[in-house]
Amino acid sequence: MRIRLIAATALLGAIAGCGSQAELQPAPGDALPVAPRGALRQPSPEELLTASKQARPQRSDELLTNSETRRTDEFDLPPGNVN
Repeated sequence: MRIRLIAATALLGAIAGCGSQAELQPAPGDALPVAPRGALRQPSPEELLTASKQARPQRSDELLTNSETRRTDEFDLPPGNVN
């Protein structure tokens, strides 16, 4: 019983330590990637981690709100004899 209590306390302590947040920095000895061509300054790590609109487009879940009849399709023809 005592071993379970110690193990649970150690596990909770380890999990609590995982939640700490700090500024992102490159690993020691490494540098940030080179600046993109035409950029006036080097992007920060936070800017590099933010996805662009093109990489993560907004989702469109708009359902059909107004019932509209379809227009006729003049190319929707039944199969015929092809000679």
